Amino acid sequence: MKPLNPLLSRLEESIFSTITQLSNQHQAINLAQGFPDFEGPQWVLELAQEALLAGGKNQYAPSWGLPALRQALADSYRSLYGLTYDPAQEILVTNGATEAIYATIAALVSPRDEVVAFEPLYDSYLASVTLAQGNLKTVTLNAPGFGFDLEELKAQVGPKTKLLILNSPHNPTGKVFSQKELEEIAQLAERFDFYILSDEVYEFLTYQVPHLPVASLPGMQKRVITCSSVGKTFSLTGWKIGWVAAPKELAAGIHKVHQYLCFCVTHPLQVALAKAWPQWPDHLTQFRREYQHKRDLLAQGLTQAGFEVLVPQGTYFLLAQTPPGKTDLEFCRELILDCKVATIPTSVFYQHSDQGKRMIRFCFAKRETTLNQALAQLQPRRGA
Repeated sequence: MKPLNPLLSRLEESIFSTITQLSNQHQAINLAQGFPDFEGPQWVLELAQEALLAGGKNQYAPSWGLPALRQALADSYRSLYGLTYDPAQEILVTNGATEAIYATIAALVSPRDEVVAFEPLYDSYLASVTLAQGNLKTVTLNAPGFGFDLEELKAQVGPKTKLLILNSPHNPTGKVFSQKELEEIAQLAERFDFYILSDEVYEFLTYQVPHLPVASLPGMQKRVITCSSVGKTFSLTGWKIGWVAAPKELAAGIHKVHQYLCFCVTHPLQVALAKAWPQWPDHLTQFRREYQHKRDLLAQGLTQAGFEVLVPQGTYFLLAQTPPGKTDLEFCRELILDCKVATIPTSVFYQHSDQGKRMIRFCFAKRETTLNQALAQLQPRRGA
């Protein structure tokens, strides 16, 4: 038989599949994967049920997305961030933010183009750049505060840079990039004329620090492709609905990829979200309060259990240091076997730095009872 695409040999099996399999095998509590163990808002689910049963919305949706949803998203960018997008030409609804990321990279990156990203990084970035035959270069976010060295960034970008991938709030560190950091990135983008793919799926999950879209900086909207996600916003990851907001020339190119990947996104769910999105600001304060409570509960419990915790500014992930002499992979396996709690080794999010070998990631997008049970099972680690 003739071989598969050789690029696939550079893509490893997802660590999430490996950890989930081990977690299920040992009946461990899964604080590894980034999904809630509770349903999304009941009022949003009822809107979806209504749309499913109303009829007339169960066939293909428009390829760009339902006009009412794109209008709602454009209105949100204007009211929240002062950004103006044409919903007909500059908002594209996608099958989750992961498709938005892949379609953007496929549309922009040619073979041997250079792409810069901050590590630790979401594994889909590497896979997408690899399949586009681009050259990924990384800049390390340094623990414990996860700032970056501006000189390192300057050394990695240049005339060959086509795209910089920015993720704020950041997975897995929980870092929220400051205005000063964004301005430094923006200055380099202007100097070397590269695009920015801004992954903002956790934009509503920030704690005491504001989220600032890089597209809102002076002169930046023309070169920024922003993507976000309903799954993270409404705790409905199984719906797999995201979007792209970008200048019309870029959005048109991304749509060309999108239409041949999947053509469109689930029609009745878009109907529900078009009605839900304008109501979202009324629920935002409570949403943040609930997640901050879960963050604090997990951070305090882990600290009491003897972990050295790095408290996040955003997202629903929290990092903790591994004990001296143990790698992240060893420690994750030990926690599954001994405590029946699954976490993610952060080394899988790094391409070059060894920093990831000293940290593990917990997800706190779980019911309070789940977090309390996990903490109870981790208590024997006190003083370990």
